[in-house]
Amino acid sequence: MEAWLYETLQDQRVRCRLCSHMCVIGNGKRGICGVRENRDGALETRVYGRLIAAGDDPIEKKPLFHLMPGSRSFSIATVGCNFKCRFCQNADIAQMPSDRNGMVAGDEATPQQVVAAAERKGCASIAYTYTEPTVFFEFACDAAQLAHGRGVKNVFVTNGYMSAEALQRISPWLDAANVDLKAYSDDFYKRQCGARLEPVKETLRRMKRLGVWVEVTTLIIPGLNDDPMELSRLAAFIAKDLGAETPWHVSRFHPTYQLTDRGSTPVSTLIQARDIGMTAGLKYVYTGNIPGQGGEDTICPGCRQTVIARRGFHIIDNRVQKGRCSGCGTVIEGIGM
Repeated sequence: MEAWLYETLQDQRVRCRLCSHMCVIGNGKRGICGVRENRDGALETRVYGRLIAAGDDPIEKKPLFHLMPGSRSFSIATVGCNFKCRFCQNADIAQMPSDRNGMVAGDEATPQQVVAAAERKGCASIAYTYTEPTVFFEFACDAAQLAHGRGVKNVFVTNGYMSAEALQRISPWLDAANVDLKAYSDDFYKRQCGARLEPVKETLRRMKRLGVWVEVTTLIIPGLNDDPMELSRLAAFIAKDLGAETPWHVSRFHPTYQLTDRGSTPVSTLIQARDIGMTAGLKYVYTGNIPGQGGEDTICPGCRQTVIARRGFHIIDNRVQKGRCSGCGTVIEGIGM
């Protein structure tokens, strides 16, 4: 299928305008994502309707804690990614084209089938996740538009590197996003991900301006992005540029893929990161991948009582009524709270 958002150049080259890499792709070549290919001067997507993963998850797994808590989300992905994260947790599918000689695997599906499956399983949303949804943008857009018309929400779990043009195009149907803000260092982005920091920050700002509900996740990696001063700057950016109501998830790293030279994140580091976020003025800061440590609960910003108690991806108590704390009446921001 012919891709969207590209322009033709001389000598049968094309410039892809889907993400902030703005790849210039020669005839017969693919972009950084490994799934958009120049064929005789026309850019084609190799992954339209080729799903490598599909199934329903708790919305809390995305993680999205302020979008219809306790609901299920039908989650889909194709292969490919426009980042080259050395710590990729889904490298077997995200990095398949680059690691396996251009291989593109997946089962055929239509947008109609995806929306029907979401409805059949009782899912309140569709999550475009596991790999980077920007690289299967055309399919995501078609499915999202259909889902929107059926009253099903749409969620991107993303690295935030899509172009302004791409975000604008999908924004009418995009309800929420969890965006990885992987560090607050351009050097980290260049060395560990093959990308840059500023485009991600700008995507986050644009999402907020477009009315997309945003939650931010940072995987804390020992020795790479766990400096307290850097985390303070990151938290301050969220509070100032996105708003104090923006949830921040700080998650535990485990050695994986190409980054196996260090151990898992100490629990104390995650607790310190949470404290840093709260000190910066953020209302909702959560710790991830350390269940049972108390950092998964939603605390009322007013009375400081637990309003949503969680264990892992499951809600065990919910005291939010019509978007407010049942104890003191303070607004608990989000969608369908």
